[in-house]
Amino acid sequence: MTQTQPPQENAPALPRTSPESAGKPSAGPSTGRLVGVDLARALAVFGMYIVHIGPVLSSTHGVGTWVRYLADGHSSVLFATLAGFSLMLIAGRSEPKTGLAGRQAKARIAIRAVVLLALGTVLAMEYGGVIILGFYGVYFLLALPLLRLSAKELAITAAGLALVTPQLAFVLNSGLSESVQQAIDAYDPLKKISEVGVLDLLLTGFYPTITWMSFVVAGMALARLDLSAVPVQRRLAVLGAALTAGAYGLSLLLAGKDALRSAAEDGKSSAGFEKASSFGSGSFEAPRRTASELLSAGPHSGTTFDIIGSVGVAILVIVGATVLMDRLPRLRSLAKPVIAVGTMSLTAYVGHFLAQSMLGVSAGESSRTSWIPVLLFILGAIVFAAVWSRFFRRGPLEALLNTATKPAKHIR
Repeated sequence: MTQTQPPQENAPALPRTSPESAGKPSAGPSTGRLVGVDLARALAVFGMYIVHIGPVLSSTHGVGTWVRYLADGHSSVLFATLAGFSLMLIAGRSEPKTGLAGRQAKARIAIRAVVLLALGTVLAMEYGGVIILGFYGVYFLLALPLLRLSAKELAITAAGLALVTPQLAFVLNSGLSESVQQAIDAYDPLKKISEVGVLDLLLTGFYPTITWMSFVVAGMALARLDLSAVPVQRRLAVLGAALTAGAYGLSLLLAGKDALRSAAEDGKSSAGFEKASSFGSGSFEAPRRTASELLSAGPHSGTTFDIIGSVGVAILVIVGATVLMDRLPRLRSLAKPVIAVGTMSLTAYVGHFLAQSMLGVSAGESSRTSWIPVLLFILGAIVFAAVWSRFFRRGPLEALLNTATKPAKHIR
């Protein structure tokens, strides 16, 4: 339900460095390896492990409650934001690639989108709407027209989407009758084979494009900035804190003490799936909402407050990880195994679903009360990534994704 490598594609996101070197390298922030971003990706991976494998929120206590709550919704948002960041690393960070290099970069992104949509559909056939990869494919295709926008233009676009799309989604969902939805699904081949169709990808799914594009565009705006510059880091830290405190604080003020309530508190994971000893099959189907719920900001509520607050959290994580890696070289050295997970997040993301199935780890909410399984999965991912990265430049799936985009070099 989402990432790169040295100059490679990361999962659910994309590579940080574009193999094509056609055209002049742009000045400004380096498009090389961004260790802080890799660390943020690894944290996003671990957050999604916690949501899918960790204990239910109601069975946690103390620090564990905060960790579980922060992972719920925020980890997938961080993934989406980093996906937008990665797109700009392919298309050109400080200056967009133009001419031949620009066309090839767009082709690479389009190919990745198609591959991720296909891979997401295949995985959704077994694991349901919790898989975010298919949604990523749609995000990437819709982001193509925005690749040449400046940081300011992208930030304004993200803000506009955050302010408008939740209300638009509410109106569209309110007017979408079951008969109309069934009529659309009847002609949708994706819905027939995976239970996650076009309507789910765009509007009714667990990561609906209509509201989630805000995160992707916000990440694209961040990529236009030089995150290694101290003044930029300070401004982003202030911005992230202001967005987080402002959105969640105002939501609490307007909607009351339950404004930030997570669906996990009711014994239902944000993963939104229930299938006998497996994952969910089918898309997430939220109950009909009232207009007053647009004032809430709980994980995956998809409201303006949720989007703005979650973007604020994502900014704080990305900037915080970057600062730590820049200022604390000893910590950076110690964190190498964790950073390695971030360089192959597609492999780590898909791998945890496959491992969960093979090991028979239950995904049923009612049976998840221990932290041990998720801690073992996190440790396993770290060990695998650390060993693999010593011998290979890219993760297994990242290498395959890179190979799939080779035809983009023939674009003229």
